[in-house]
Amino acid sequence: MLFVCLLLLANVAHHVHASDAATRWVGSWAASQQLVEPGNALDPAELRDATLRQIVHLSLGGNRIRLRLSNRFGAMPLSVTAVHIAQPVSPASGKIVPGTDQALTFSGSPQVTIPAHADYISDPVTFAANALSDVAITLHIEGPPNEQTGHPGSRSTSYVTHGDFVSALELPQAKTVDHWYFVSGIDVAAGPESAAIAAFGDSITDGHGATTNANNRWPDILAQRLQSQPSTRDIAVLNHGISGNRLLTDELGPNALSRFDHDVIAQAGVRCLIVLEGINDIGMLTRNGDVSGAEHQELVRRIIGAYEQIITRAHTHELKVIGATMLPFVGSDFYHPGPASEADRQAVNEWIRTSGRFDAVIDFDKIMRDPQHSERMLPALDSGDHLHPSPAGYAAMAQSVPLLLFTSSADPSPKIALTFDDLPAHGPLPPGETRMEVISKIIAALRDAHVPPTYGFMNGLRLEEQPADAAVLLQTWRSAGNPLGNHSWSHMNLNQHPLDDFEQDVVRNESELASAMKDEDWYWFRYPFLAEGDTAAKKDGFRAFLRERGYKIAAVTMSFADYLWNEPYARCAAKGDEASITTLKNSYLAAADESIEQYRSMSHSLYQRDIAYVLLMHVGAFDAEMLPRLLQLYRARGFQFVTLPEAESDEFYRSATDLGLPPGTETLEDAMRARQLLLPPHTDFSAKLDSLCR
Repeated sequence: MLFVCLLLLANVAHHVHASDAATRWVGSWAASQQLVEPGNALDPAELRDATLRQIVHLSLGGNRIRLRLSNRFGAMPLSVTAVHIAQPVSPASGKIVPGTDQALTFSGSPQVTIPAHADYISDPVTFAANALSDVAITLHIEGPPNEQTGHPGSRSTSYVTHGDFVSALELPQAKTVDHWYFVSGIDVAAGPESAAIAAFGDSITDGHGATTNANNRWPDILAQRLQSQPSTRDIAVLNHGISGNRLLTDELGPNALSRFDHDVIAQAGVRCLIVLEGINDIGMLTRNGDVSGAEHQELVRRIIGAYEQIITRAHTHELKVIGATMLPFVGSDFYHPGPASEADRQAVNEWIRTSGRFDAVIDFDKIMRDPQHSERMLPALDSGDHLHPSPAGYAAMAQSVPLLLFTSSADPSPKIALTFDDLPAHGPLPPGETRMEVISKIIAALRDAHVPPTYGFMNGLRLEEQPADAAVLLQTWRSAGNPLGNHSWSHMNLNQHPLDDFEQDVVRNESELASAMKDEDWYWFRYPFLAEGDTAAKKDGFRAFLRERGYKIAAVTMSFADYLWNEPYARCAAKGDEASITTLKNSYLAAADESIEQYRSMSHSLYQRDIAYVLLMHVGAFDAEMLPRLLQLYRARGFQFVTLPEAESDEFYRSATDLGLPPGTETLEDAMRARQLLLPPHTDFSAKLDSLCR
């Protein structure tokens, strides 16, 4: 779902203390803290009378900043005698730019003693911190702490030497290490519309496989994208990934549920959360050997339970939560996952996509998987260990995040009208199923999801072929309060027939429509095959015909070729092939989900907003089987169901509803072509569907 994360900002301003009424603090850089394991810790002797300089990369800019220090995992107080900040010469250099050095204070003092297990925030200081710039943080520490708090996966070089050199342009005889210690965040004083996104995860968010000192993790690149657009320049990204982290078990860093309050709730200005975590829980279950099916099921249940806890806790603090699907990892050199572990990943991802619990979903799995081997990462995006992306993979992840998630809007819920073609019957039936069962399932799903009256577009030929059965089907549709529109008598293709023949076919349908609809509006026409005529004369001539008879065109602005699934479903049901039917179900929902992103992306590229969409469906057996889950998916993506007339009151449809106007574009694809814009890529499911159950 493309759901706005920043709607709550207007409600936040009145909570700000009067002394800060003109600004609010927002995190610009952050690192999750952990007890630094021995292999990544500095030798205690190196921290005796030591100066430590560390380089961090901001996302959001500001003219006043404050620093967050951490002794969260220390059992004894940590004494820091001086802290300075400056602009580094480059992200890969320990040198600072002359004239940029600033001393920080803590309650007015240049030194601070941080209690055991505590964090500390500096006093604000005026400092020119540009968006996407780097800051050098230099600490002087008197004596080594018993335990070191830090972030080993810095992907950034730090510098340590003996003596007090906090304001030196370059530290003399400095040792270099690629870890951070005792620094956990930088906040900037920003405007009232500013906010932060917390990226909460494991090594894939932390950036394992990214380039040291290059700041090319996926949250870094997302921050760059946000800064590139005027509508999102007030949004920061805080990287709260920990390599090796798990949802359920302490390993490298505290488990996700135990660190959530520190790393998300306590962060300044966070209004949105992206959760990408769980692959380590799945991988570790079988790393030392196979386990029972019951243990796999229990792990999936507990992972989903952990997600639900995160969502509940975030919503309590008015944060919007985006779920990100886990990346493929078959072939992992570390985990060596088998089919059962892959099934666990698929099960959790399916819940993320379709449960409706998340406010939005980012499908990283779809972006990163190999189309020919969906359980594996695409080689071009793989770091080589088949678990972590390469820099190109991180870029692909960041590019796939819809920025629409983070743009404010007075009405964030996109609207969609469902429409069904080919009433009273479409496509083959599985053995034992009747047309009445198909119509009844569709009606029940629409009713249970509280979908408003839904137009069905009728082909009257069925009434002639099967007068009794077809009439009952249409009566059932109408009795449920659903209207009918004209889809031509015989589902004729205007591109392949003379205009006169086509017009006669449309007129032939009208008496049955008028009888079924009585005084209600049935003057909506849906082109069979969406074919509007292969010549300008046909197009203009038929529009004139529709105008004279009082019709409006039922346009289509969202579709995922749902009809393709009905025939293979009938074949697979006849063979009792449940595995193939599961494949059909998963691919059907995947296609629908992909289409949501594609059409919303086109709408925003064209009009910088969501038009009200009209979805094309068919009254097929598989559509009936899947409709409850499909409607749940649209709800999960934030859609509000509306009627066809409500949707087509949108300005986009003026030339379809007022046929006195010159013809316009009635599909988003045509609008993109008219503007010479590239269509978003889409997955072609037809070949795979055609091969099933042959």
